[in-house]
Amino acid sequence: MIPMTSSGPKAFAELGLSEPVLRALADCGYTEPTPIQLAAIPLVSAKRDVLATAQTGTGKTAAFMLPVIDDIAGRPKYPGDTPLALVLAPTRELALQIDENVRAYGKYVRTRTAVLLGGVNSGPQIDKLKRGVDVVIATPGRLIDLVKQGAVTLADVEFLILDEADRMLDLGFVHDVRWIADRVPRPRQTLCFSATVSPAVRSLASTMQVDAQVVSVAPPAAVADHLDQQVMFVQRAHKLDLLIDLLNENKDGRTLVFTATKVAAITVARQLDLRGLKVGAIHANKTQGQRQAALEAFVKGKVDVLVATDIVARGIDVDDITHVINYELPELAENYVHRIGRTARAGRGGIAIALCGIEDVPQLRGIERLLKEELPVRDDHRWHSEEVMACLAASERAARQRAKAGRMRGSRSKWAR
Repeated sequence: MIPMTSSGPKAFAELGLSEPVLRALADCGYTEPTPIQLAAIPLVSAKRDVLATAQTGTGKTAAFMLPVIDDIAGRPKYPGDTPLALVLAPTRELALQIDENVRAYGKYVRTRTAVLLGGVNSGPQIDKLKRGVDVVIATPGRLIDLVKQGAVTLADVEFLILDEADRMLDLGFVHDVRWIADRVPRPRQTLCFSATVSPAVRSLASTMQVDAQVVSVAPPAAVADHLDQQVMFVQRAHKLDLLIDLLNENKDGRTLVFTATKVAAITVARQLDLRGLKVGAIHANKTQGQRQAALEAFVKGKVDVLVATDIVARGIDVDDITHVINYELPELAENYVHRIGRTARAGRGGIAIALCGIEDVPQLRGIERLLKEELPVRDDHRWHSEEVMACLAASERAARQRAKAGRMRGSRSKWAR
């Protein structure tokens, strides 16, 4: 285990990263490395296999991608290049977040990426592969489909990266991951990042890695004691109406609204603006300059509401945010903790409100499992939905029945079923 200490490099430049990558990090608002970056970047740069325990929000994408981007930056680039790095992610959301980060980190070295996701037309993905890529970020199922079609080859991959390995196993991808790993040639560098290193994760990693260095960082901080959390059950069609009601109740406050996608952020910000609210937005379609201008307007009180997506919200460091409203719940429960951590800072109180529709019920259950408590329900609003509450109750009953059935089957690992 690599010990985590307070000594060592305090700046990215001390980690040996190149000037173009350092410039990109400055554009992203990154000032100093996080603990996982301090631990992992030197090991990745030294070509070691790494098994890392790190939660979402700890800076793990930069920890594994910055040295990889640096390594491939000096390689010649030609049309039709096959990928040198492969990142596997369990969900579309995480894959898109990783891609956005990689493009931001590699913008001055022209890092070419392709995101391979199921559920959408594969044509544009194949076209991008044909033009040549350096890094492929993929969910396992779509990658396997495209490998079998001959649309992508893994023959030149030097860096195999598994992100959220524990979640990959939870979703039943263990055989897919092994299939993919068997087709990435050795010698290679294999990096495995996971929120927890369970025996199943260790077993998977051991088949793919050689003499891996193990590093670990602490999980995200607990929710502040003086933070008032609430969940409001509402049909999707009425979410915007409820949001407007809440903002009108909080005219003297400063509110941060989170959406799951940039499309939703654009839509919500536009609708709030049409209703006369002073609103700004930061999402992937905004340039860095536009994001900074929106953030400064929020800090200076020129706008009262800022609509943001998770991936671009990391530079938000404002002490007097009174409310955080989760317009859409994040797919990753850890992101909820990071979102609501934007309020109740510096000893101040704060309110975090989750708007939960039927589509958000699985995410709400994941959040409550992570927090080990149920969020208090607020039903004193005109859009309260008993149907959503019933859906949550049914989901909880089904989970209890599955757990009971599992106990009756004995102690067999769920990976074997």
